[in-house]
Amino acid sequence: MRFGVQLRALAFSTMLLISFTVVADEKVEEVMMLEEVVVTAQKREQRSFDVPLSISTLQGEKSDALRSSGMDVRFLSNRTPSLQMESSFGRVFPRFYIRGLGNTDFDLNASQPVSVLYDGVVLENALLKGFPAFDLDRIEVLRGPQGTLFGRNTPAGIVKFESARPTETLEGYGRLSYGRFNSSNFEGALSGGLIPSELSARFSVLAQQRGDWIDNEYTDGEDVLGGHRDIAGRLQFLWTPTSALETWVKLHARELDGTARLFRANTLSKGQGDLVASFDRARIAHDGRNEQTLSTQGLAAEIRYDIGDFQLVSLTGLERLTTFSRGDIDGGYGAVFTPQSGPGEIPFPSETASGIPALRQFSQELRLMSTGRYRFAYQFGVYYFREFVEMEDFNYDTLAGGIQDGLVRQEQTATARAAFTAMTLRLIEHLELGAGLRLSDDQKDYTAWRIQAPAVTEAGPLGPISLNPQDTVWSGDLSLRYRVTPNAQTYLRAARGFRAPSIQGRLLFGNEVTVADTETILSVEGGTKLRLWGQRLHLNMAAFQYFMQDQQLTAVGGATNFNRLVNAERTIGRGVEAELVLAPITALEMTAGFSYNQTRIDDPNLAIQGCGAPCTMLDPPASAEGTFSIDGNSLPQAPGWISDVTLRYALDLPAGVRLIASTDWAYRSTVRFFLYESVEYADDSLLEGGLRLACLLPYGNIEIAVIGRNILNDTSPTGGIDFNNLTSYVNEPRFWGLEVVRRF
Repeated sequence: MRFGVQLRALAFSTMLLISFTVVADEKVEEVMMLEEVVVTAQKREQRSFDVPLSISTLQGEKSDALRSSGMDVRFLSNRTPSLQMESSFGRVFPRFYIRGLGNTDFDLNASQPVSVLYDGVVLENALLKGFPAFDLDRIEVLRGPQGTLFGRNTPAGIVKFESARPTETLEGYGRLSYGRFNSSNFEGALSGGLIPSELSARFSVLAQQRGDWIDNEYTDGEDVLGGHRDIAGRLQFLWTPTSALETWVKLHARELDGTARLFRANTLSKGQGDLVASFDRARIAHDGRNEQTLSTQGLAAEIRYDIGDFQLVSLTGLERLTTFSRGDIDGGYGAVFTPQSGPGEIPFPSETASGIPALRQFSQELRLMSTGRYRFAYQFGVYYFREFVEMEDFNYDTLAGGIQDGLVRQEQTATARAAFTAMTLRLIEHLELGAGLRLSDDQKDYTAWRIQAPAVTEAGPLGPISLNPQDTVWSGDLSLRYRVTPNAQTYLRAARGFRAPSIQGRLLFGNEVTVADTETILSVEGGTKLRLWGQRLHLNMAAFQYFMQDQQLTAVGGATNFNRLVNAERTIGRGVEAELVLAPITALEMTAGFSYNQTRIDDPNLAIQGCGAPCTMLDPPASAEGTFSIDGNSLPQAPGWISDVTLRYALDLPAGVRLIASTDWAYRSTVRFFLYESVEYADDSLLEGGLRLACLLPYGNIEIAVIGRNILNDTSPTGGIDFNNLTSYVNEPRFWGLEVVRRF
């Protein structure tokens, strides 16, 4: 990408907005005090300022602007310190990375070290994690191990989505936009009381649609790929029959039909990296089918009952999911042994699909917590989780007309049980001690069958193969928080987290089911939180270092196109994070985030296959032929630098009209796509910017806005396929649109 040009454009946009700020209203002297965000990072309502943890929140206009193009949950990527996201499945399978820790695995059974919670309920399967973000109160990003209160599979951190809850007063909004690619997006909510002071409800809906906009040059089809239709809804009830009892129930669902991830053959420049000069987003050449469907339904119920100075909390979650995704994995047409093939050299055709005919998840948490009004506050509880999932993997013979010639079936039942306790004790007036402990038991019962093997493998049926990994693990944390002044405090935190054993059964092209043992992490973090300049400046800073034992890693692809799970003996990470919110005058607000992360695999004996495509390997060869040592490598999809900035300026005009101009920018430095280092399978940097120019009509009930996302049209690869050719997939294109908002 042309980074210098984009930096100049960013500087020009920033100076223009600042100039507009200065000349628009020189007489404005009124100032605004920033509000402190209330979070539930420790499962009780607290000011973010009082939580001894590196935490970010997104809410309000910033969240709305980032989602305005109809983007899925990947809009969060690089929008808070140390958070990176990508997906080789498109809209349905987001992969989260915090402080460099994540999982590049595309298997439907893959576990991630970043947990996602929606209204307190964990969404374990990666496809559940992609539920759309809409009608939210806030998003919380908790960095570092969260093993005490949230347990398994949280060694990197947590992303929490909190829905806007029902209100007694009648309120609502509608947000409609239309833009490039015949895209239309609608989001709306209606909330109000059904029985005064006793029962209220809220209904929310999201409908996103994009037309096909990519030409398939192989079939001469125009505008045949790239579109989707994504609909989600949420219905909530809040019942408060007495002051001591509160019952909240939520029903939610999603239906998606659209294009799966589009892989593009030979789009990475051999020996140089980056995209080839002839790359064109709007063109592709596929001879395989592409389709993707997903359906989810869920229920959550939370009951809170006050018992004197205590509160009993019950949280129940149910989730169901079915999905199917099929794509042209080689990214081109034909093969070298056919009359025609391309673009570039296609060694062999590859067309596969993955599906989940049935997924059922149940979770139940019970906890008793003190009110926190005294020097000593505590909570303890028990947790139960059970998931059953059926998975299918298909292979198709593209050259024979796309007939199915491979089928693998997998079943897994995962059961987790835990007991936990957490406490805080005010030792002296300004010094607080926090501690927590959790004991978890995790078990998986797994079976796989290869019913039909692709002809190219010269194999046959296989199985059943059954595995039953189990482990009992402790996790916890210890923290000290010292209040220097009412507006300044510092903290130290040590935490231990873990990820339960994982299973990988990609049996279409191999005969082995691999298991990764439990990984554990010990993290030490120190931070300072400041509220300065009369609450017009909020500054949070943190530094951390972690040591991970037996990290679960996925060796993806390679010459045999087979995924293997491996454990690295040790992984080391360290870094710094900072966030700033500044409101120098009422009309202007600025936010900025920054992080630097350094990761290193420390295992002299760990070697994996290199790429099967003709890439340029940079790692030293290992003793086994075709393998390379990855000792000393940084982790994949772990940029060293992440930064973001937003500017918002409001100008009041006569007759009650208000103009609002805002811009947001996010940058990440170099990422590698796989465990090994190569010239081609990496991207040097990504810079994406957004713009929103809005006019609020009198009384502020109607808003009309022009919106833009990725306005510089940065075109960068975000991942690749390494077993066939130099295949890549890229970030979202530039988007322009018009948005109308009506509030009441």
